[in-house]
This record gives sequence, structure tokens and C-alpha cells, in this order.
Amino acid sequence: MRMHNADETCGIAQAATVLGDWWNVLVLREVARGHVRFDALAAEIGLSRKVLTERLGRLVASGVLRRSLYQRRPVRYEYLLTDAGTALLPLLVAMQDWGDRWVLGDGRLTGTAETESAEHARVHALTGTRLPDGLELPGTRGADPSGTQGADLPLVSPDAAATVLFTYPGTGVVWGEDIPGADGCTLENRLFRDAWPEFREAGVDVRGVSTQLTYEQRQFGSAEEVPYPLLSDAAHRLAAALRLPTFRGAGRLRHKRLILVVDAERTVRHALFPVVDIPHAVAESLRLAVRLTGSPVGR
Repeated sequence: MRMHNADETCGIAQAATVLGDWWNVLVLREVARGHVRFDALAAEIGLSRKVLTERLGRLVASGVLRRSLYQRRPVRYEYLLTDAGTALLPLLVAMQDWGDRWVLGDGRLTGTAETESAEHARVHALTGTRLPDGLELPGTRGADPSGTQGADLPLVSPDAAATVLFTYPGTGVVWGEDIPGADGCTLENRLFRDAWPEFREAGVDVRGVSTQLTYEQRQFGSAEEVPYPLLSDAAHRLAAALRLPTFRGAGRLRHKRLILVVDAERTVRHALFPVVDIPHAVAESLRLAVRLTGSPVGR
């Protein structure tokens, strides 16, 4: 790409040379989603092998992807995000947020979604798909006083028959403007807290996710005696991996409220979105999770 001399000190111009074009952005989107092998990338994007090989080579040369050998005969590589590539995830999520609001939506700022929206379709398309392997987020360990606060934790409990994973905009936030669907995060956490004994009796774990920092979640969890882990997606790794809907409120990209019921094999079995009636959604997630485990609890 030919650049003007003034572009040599412009970070936007330099980033544009790395992202390059439509295909480079989509390759990064799919790698973030866990499609890290050549055939999977080609299938998801619909790109010819020649063009995909060229784009992968450019992204590796730019330092945002690295190759990792997973098969010797014949030689096969996985394409993984480097630290520089991971640092691009907030940009991808911001692009998605802009597209959802201004291209696919009507421009309104909202913490929820309409049932005929693209966001609704994306979330419900997660049903039947597996969460990416190895994706962990920093978080608290709930009521366990011996647990290391801020340690990376898996999205799905390895010891549970099912996991209820819920995302929420943020607790203790003063929005400064009326954002439909943004309020109710403390209520939601309290309802999950109060239902925690029933979840545990059925062998179901609960994990809350927001883009708040770990220390903010730790303070809230301690004050409210939250017994389950709260995970921080401040780096937008989960949002990018699942293409989760977001909105910008109080100076930060935040998750819209949704609930996923995930089985022990990391497969999403149920998706609740949009969540408008919070008490009903919490009760429904308990019902679906209990039914998934076959436990007699709640019957």
C-alpha cells in the first residue's frame, strides 16, 4: 500500500496497513472465534485457498498471527493470535458494535435488542455450538476465601453437569442517560445468588461476565456475598469469540444482558436473549439447566 509521508507517524494509517482489507478483518474475526485451522477458516469465510494463504501470510508477517505446528505428516499449522493480535480484539468488537447500531440498527443507544434484530439472530445461533477451547477470563472465585482473586478461570466449570453463563452491563454504574435495558445488574446478581443453593443441588454452576475490571467485580462480590465467580471480559476476548452484542455506556463497551446454558461438553444448549424480565429469565435458566442435568431438583 502506497502511503503519504505524513502517514509514517499516524497510528491510524499504520493500523490500516495491517488490517488491509475486508478479508484480513474477517480472518482475524474467525481466529478470535476459535477457527484457527486453514480448512476451518476457508469454510467459514468462503475464501479461495490461494487468497487465504496470502492473507494469512501477511497477518503472520505483520505480527498479529503466529503459526503453531499441530501435525507433521503432512505439515499442518494452526494460526493463533499474538499479543499484538489479541490487542486488536477491542477494535473488532467496537466495529461490530458500530455496525449493529448504525448499519444493522436504527442508531438508537440501547442495552437490549429487538427479537427480529441481527443481534438476536447471532445470539440464538450459538445454540448447538461449542465454546472455544482454552478460553479463560480473569475473575473472582466467589465465596471461596482460599481462592486467588484475579486468577484466570474457565468459562465452564469442569466439575459441573451444566453451567449458566450470564453477561450483564455492570454493577454500580451511573449511566448518565436513559439506556433501555442497562439497569438491573445488581438485581440479577442477587437473584442468582438467592437461587444458588438450587443450582448447586442440581450440579449446576453459575458464572457472571461483565467488562468491568476484576477489582470492581471483587468489591461488588464481597459486598453482596456473591457465591459464584464473576469473570472480567475487559479485554473483549469473550465478546469477540462469540460475537456477543454490546453497547457503549458510561465510557466503556459493555455486554448486553443475556444468558447461556452450557452443558459439560461446552456446548450451548439454550440462549436467553433479550433478557427483559430479569426474575423470569433467572428462574427460566434454573429450569433449563436442571432439566439438562436430569436432576429431580425443582420438579
